[in-house]
Order: sequence, then C-alpha cells, then structure tokens
Amino acid sequence: MRIGFIGLGIMGTPMAGHLLVPGHRLYLHSRSKVPEALVAAGGIVCGGPAEVAEAAEMIFTMLPDTPDVEAVLFGPGGVAQGLSPGKVVVDMSSISPVATKDFAKRINDLGCDYLDAPVSGGEVGAKAASLTIMVGGPQAAFDRVQPLFELMGRNITLVGGNGDGQTTKMANQVIVALTIEAVAEALVLAAKAGADPAKVRQALMGGFASSRVLEVHGERMVKRAFDPGFRIGLHQKDLAIALSTARALGVSLPNTATAQELFNACAARGGQAWDHSAMVRALEGLAGFELGGQAGA
Repeated sequence: MRIGFIGLGIMGTPMAGHLLVPGHRLYLHSRSKVPEALVAAGGIVCGGPAEVAEAAEMIFTMLPDTPDVEAVLFGPGGVAQGLSPGKVVVDMSSISPVATKDFAKRINDLGCDYLDAPVSGGEVGAKAASLTIMVGGPQAAFDRVQPLFELMGRNITLVGGNGDGQTTKMANQVIVALTIEAVAEALVLAAKAGADPAKVRQALMGGFASSRVLEVHGERMVKRAFDPGFRIGLHQKDLAIALSTARALGVSLPNTATAQELFNACAARGGQAWDHSAMVRALEGLAGFELGGQAGA
C-alpha cells in the first residue's frame, strides 16, 4: 500500500514506524522535522499535506487538537487539495465529535472515505503497537484499513458511524480522569492516616478496586514519577471537549468538571507538561500533605 502519515510527535512517530513493513511505501510530513529514524527505515519526506495525499491511497493524521486537524485537512496546501476519489482519510487524533462529522462530510464530498480512529494506550502503547483503536465510519473503509490498524494496535473496534470513534475516546478520557482522581484521593487519605501508600496500593491491587490506573498511575504517585506519559495539558483538552459536548446535549458531568478543575490547579502551578497522574498534587495541596511526607493524623 501507499500510506501517508501526517503528525510525527510522541505518538505519531512510533505509530508511523510500525507501518514501515515490506510491501508498503510510507509518505511523511510533520510541522517539525521528520525523524531521521523513519527516513533511514525507508520513509519518504513530503513537503506538505497535499503532497502526502497525492502520493498515498490512505492518509493518516495524528495531531494535537481540532483546529490542527482542520488546518491540515482543509487549509492551504491541505490534504483535501491532494485527494482523488477512492482514497481514505484516517484521523487518529483525539478531537471534537461534532467537528469530526463535518470533516467526514467534506471528505466524502470529494469522493473519499473518512474514518475517525482515536487511540488509547499512550506513548507506551504506541511504541509497543498495543493501542486500543476506536473507529467511526463505514464498514467497507474500516475493512480496507484494518490490516494497518493491526500493525499499530490490538483492541480495534468499529464502534459506529463517523464521530462515534471520537465519542468513544471522549468517554474513555472521562473514565480515566475520574479513576485517576479516585486513586489519588484514596492514596492521599490512606497516607495521611499513617499507612504506607505503596503497601496500600499493593493490597488494593488484589481486590475489586484494582484497575490499570491504580497499577500504573498509583505507582507513579507513590514514586513521584510525573514525567509524561500523557500530559495534563492534553487531558485538559479532552475533558474540555467532553464538557462542551455534554453542555450541548443537556447532560450534567459534575465529577468530570471537578477533575478538570484539579487539572487546572496543576496547570496553574506550571504543570501542563506533567503526566496526568500528577493530578494527585492538586489533592495533596488541598490536604496540606504529600504522599512521601510524614502522616499528619
């Protein structure tokens, strides 16, 4: 296949690297310099999104936010200018479901298919090709792209039509944020009561409270290991999408709003680049106690 990949950041670079297998040609573009490792492995550097779209039959994007995707797809020199009928555009960014439906229609009007396919699993999952991929779009387009998804991830689900992949990712980010908040509250409480938070976490891993967040981020909290990972700034963006969508639908998300405020508190301390497990720092501030400190009760 002739594959295009636009957006070669922390996630995009390893994801694109998995597509460099015999039989595929990979056309690359990024706002920053295309990583030398991808070029050395056979990737072909293109001058812009339109050039990628002209060369490739399937074009992947992995970008930070909704305006970035719109600019790459429809801005001057964008993907849309290089498309011809029959191609597939696959956006793997985490962006607005509402905007996604509009983008899909505009790509469909050019005679091409569109899949929204956001991912979960972070940098670790991207490097290990173990991402969860949540897809929205037509079955036929999904079937065409699925072999490529399988090079990047393991749990791959066609959820429904365009926008449903982004809606699923939005739900994922709500669950992750609220679980981080719950784990952080529990460990701060236990530690201030005098218990060893590392041993509390170990004990809870064997019970009904066990979760991937408790396993991975609970350990981060105890060890004070807050290098991302997944940045607080990106999770703020995702929760902002969830809260604005909920407002438009008339749905109340009170605990999501609280989690967003805790992330905001971290960001106010310069923590937008911290791993999202560092939400615990906001709760520690409210408690006047740090997990590694002496018990205050």
